[in-house]
Amino acid sequence: MDLDLFVTRGFVMERGTRAATAPRTNEAQLVEAAVAGQVSHPIVRGSPYRIGRDGTLRLVPGSGGIVLNRRVGDPAVGLAADHMEAGVSLHNNGREVVGPRNGPNQALMFYACVGNRARVTSGPVVGAEGTVVGKHGGINHVIVDFTPDVKRRLLIGDRVQLDAYGQGLALPDFPEVRLLNLSPRLLRRWGVRTVRGRLLIPVTHTVPAELMGSGMGRPEGVLGDLDIQLSDPGLVRRFRLGSLRLGDLVAVCPLDYRFGPSRRPGSVTVGVVVHSDSKVSGHGPGVTPLLMAPGSRVQLVRQPQANLAFVLGLRRGVPRLTRH
Repeated sequence: MDLDLFVTRGFVMERGTRAATAPRTNEAQLVEAAVAGQVSHPIVRGSPYRIGRDGTLRLVPGSGGIVLNRRVGDPAVGLAADHMEAGVSLHNNGREVVGPRNGPNQALMFYACVGNRARVTSGPVVGAEGTVVGKHGGINHVIVDFTPDVKRRLLIGDRVQLDAYGQGLALPDFPEVRLLNLSPRLLRRWGVRTVRGRLLIPVTHTVPAELMGSGMGRPEGVLGDLDIQLSDPGLVRRFRLGSLRLGDLVAVCPLDYRFGPSRRPGSVTVGVVVHSDSKVSGHGPGVTPLLMAPGSRVQLVRQPQANLAFVLGLRRGVPRLTRH
């Protein structure tokens, strides 16, 4: 699949094409549930040094906690950071006595969908509302965006509750399309449309599946993300991957993420960039999957504003991007 030919720009369709419409969903059948977690503390595992794929040792911030000066819409590449989650990272620290001890956090990871509303339920900013913007596997965090004034007052350990809604979402007219981690709220605002039996999907970038690294081999797609390796300068330039932003909606081709990520000809996975780049071998900006489909049922539409900051109205503006 030639990714350069697979993408159009804007919703300009051939003459005679009927008007695009929003796809039908099974939203009326979904169940909404409350799940919760605590604002996590950053974690350092073993040595604070990170060994880069270039052999360089680096000392930079990583995942977890409250990132005060970065949000969705900001660059995912070129930061002095490694796997940074640009928002408020949640982890449920409860321990279950029936089943696995980490059952409560597994449930938080599973139930949470991108676009879900979040509400602070303890601490000095009780009642403040935010939005789920990603899930980071391995460290097992749900990432929530809050405005800067709220983040400055939040405390490590404050509790945040989510209106979890979206797992089980489907498109009845596209039974071969699989949705994961996608809230109906995000789907409505994303701008996905149907024309002549295909889904028109706005994305900022297309990514060749050969670049995908950490996260391959997982048996499912609802508990985390898959990293884009930026170790090939030629492909980074060709696909403009130095301009990736946190919150970008991107397409990985050919990738089938229905039952865990695997490279499969003729398939497309669209997801959202949830954490920053990493210089560690096999790692890079993480993508949480949202929609998987046969390439024949999809038309990708390149739109620079296909980012959660704009789609969900989380920010009025974002800083000008410097390419890396």
